[in-house]
Amino acid sequence: MGEVLKDKIAIVTGAGRGLGKAFALKYAEEGAKLLLPDISLERAERTAEEIRGKGGQAVAMETDIRDEQATAAVTAKVRDLYGGVDILLNNAALSYGIEPRPWTDWSVELWDTFFDINVRGTWLMCRAVAPLLVERARGKIINIASDVPRVPASETLLPYACSKTAVHQITQVLARALGPAGICVNSIAPGLTATEANLIQPDHERLFAATIALQCIKRREEPEDLVGTAVFLASEAADMVTGQLLIVDGGAAFG
Repeated sequence: MGEVLKDKIAIVTGAGRGLGKAFALKYAEEGAKLLLPDISLERAERTAEEIRGKGGQAVAMETDIRDEQATAAVTAKVRDLYGGVDILLNNAALSYGIEPRPWTDWSVELWDTFFDINVRGTWLMCRAVAPLLVERARGKIINIASDVPRVPASETLLPYACSKTAVHQITQVLARALGPAGICVNSIAPGLTATEANLIQPDHERLFAATIALQCIKRREEPEDLVGTAVFLASEAADMVTGQLLIVDGGAAFG
């Protein structure tokens, strides 16, 4: 076990698979104690069991981040388990089974679902957990955005791109609102990453090839490529970093 996050208490949403699982495993490796809210209790429990099997501390809970009472329950649970919280990593998002399509072809229902989960869910989690961070006069909120708004893929993933742009807007607003309390709020923007969600796409090989062609680093991005940034932003080394969007995509998007 590492010590970068030794004895820190972290909430990682959507840790049952994909990037969320990679973040949770790395945080545990660096010494954090974890609460893992996920829409699937079964998947979150598998991640928690893996962490506990390696000597770490993790508890899974079923949570729909779109629901105000459910996010309040996360706050109550983390206080009951650990007495408070130091880190909130908002990873849960709608990304599974979403196929690219022309901007005119998205249903109103799907558009609303993107914003319900990715935007409202992120905001509700921040609103629920922030008071616990304020109590400690320190803490980190890390929101998972995306590089999609900055690359050609935005043309065929419009509601997703808009929702992830809104996530970073939340980040910047909260950085100013919570900064006086000693809380840093930042976003990470991954590129196309080899998660389960992307690997089940029927044309994923073409999508990865097109993405790699845009990148400066000519290989597929893996979940493990994101975890170092997430640890840095959660650590004391990033105590003067706030309101930022850190793009981790091999150089596919600049600026």
